Amino acid sequence: MVFEEEEAPTGPVYGHRLSTVVPSSVTGEVDYELGDADLAFKLHYLRGVYYFPAGEVTRAVTTKVLKDPMFPWLDAYFPVAGRVRRAEGEGEGGARRPYIKCNDCGVRIVEAKCDREMADWIRDDGVDRIRQLCYDKVLGPELFFSPLLYVQITNFKCGGLALGFSWAHLIGDVASATACFNWWAQILSGKKPDATVLTPANKALGHSPAGAAAPRSVKQVGPIEDHWLVPAPREMACYSFHVTEPTLKKLQQQQPASAGTFELVAALMWQTVAKVRAATGDVKTVTVVKADPAARSGKSLGNEQKVGYVDASGSSSPAKTGVAELAALLAKGVVDETAAVAAFPADVLVYGGANLTLVDIEGVDVYGLEIKGQRPVHVEYGMDGVGEEGAVIVQPDADGRGRLVTAVLPRDEIESLRAALGTALQLK
Repeated sequence: MVFEEEEAPTGPVYGHRLSTVVPSSVTGEVDYELGDADLAFKLHYLRGVYYFPAGEVTRAVTTKVLKDPMFPWLDAYFPVAGRVRRAEGEGEGGARRPYIKCNDCGVRIVEAKCDREMADWIRDDGVDRIRQLCYDKVLGPELFFSPLLYVQITNFKCGGLALGFSWAHLIGDVASATACFNWWAQILSGKKPDATVLTPANKALGHSPAGAAAPRSVKQVGPIEDHWLVPAPREMACYSFHVTEPTLKKLQQQQPASAGTFELVAALMWQTVAKVRAATGDVKTVTVVKADPAARSGKSLGNEQKVGYVDASGSSSPAKTGVAELAALLAKGVVDETAAVAAFPADVLVYGGANLTLVDIEGVDVYGLEIKGQRPVHVEYGMDGVGEEGAVIVQPDADGRGRLVTAVLPRDEIESLRAALGTALQLK
């Protein structure tokens, strides 16, 4: 099924044209239950962009070539083509539990153009770059019409190509999302992917008592009705920058033995944000979200990342604390609240809700999406639905020796953050 509409040009990315792809076979009216951990992330959205340079592969990859393997892809990942519904009757607190009706409404495909050279686009200012290449939609206010996935195909002036995925977090974490995208790319490349089995964690956990306080990792909001995005009191912006291998090696000279690269980079960001906010308050506590593909239970879709917090109240302000000390705290001081967050019955913000949130996706195969043998030259992940405390995502760069960092923060903090990081890392 194809439905097309044109949108008026705005900015360097323009000419958006929308269509829909559905599974090649009929799923039927199947209900796909969501786990408690899935619902904890229902207000958040992952945005991932994969860049492919101009060349023989991108010249041969038309929109039709990209779409054709999506039909069998959605046969395997059929819940992604469904729509959210609410259960009949009332659950705890009068809420009707959401689930996915697998009615094959499909995923939305967006075709767009960019009037910039891809190399310049990646090299230049990284503010809101991800958002322009990922279609900016959320679930609701009409849930039964809202796609769970948008795929934006953006053609650059130079012939380069960007694939941008807007993924509703409630259907899976970043490890689930990348596995799903990589599966499609394997079909596109003529391979036969391993069979995927969808076995969601659909048994409800024992919920916290009514009136219990929210875990320290998250912020209670709502209750949210059918428009699943909590407006931040301040306008949020998404800023990406590269920590090169030489810069990372200099930073690693102060790395404690107990800490890894994520903890070191995250500690630097914790310290820097604390300096930016020194005049308005301290950043004593941070939430830590870790994606650990090695610990996955084998489910193809699901939210299995770890959620916890680190409290630095016993020491001086993080703005005045050394990066090594903060990295050691992140390595050893995380209080795991994964089960408590899933069991909490109310709507919550995980990313940027109660605290600045540090997100580790270093172990996720973000560069596994190959098109006919061509790896992306650059991949960056961001998110929407982030509360005003902000979130920081740390991932490997293209060769795995440096790091790409994406910060989602109040827009009025970005310039101060960039200036502080420029001093610390000699960034432009």
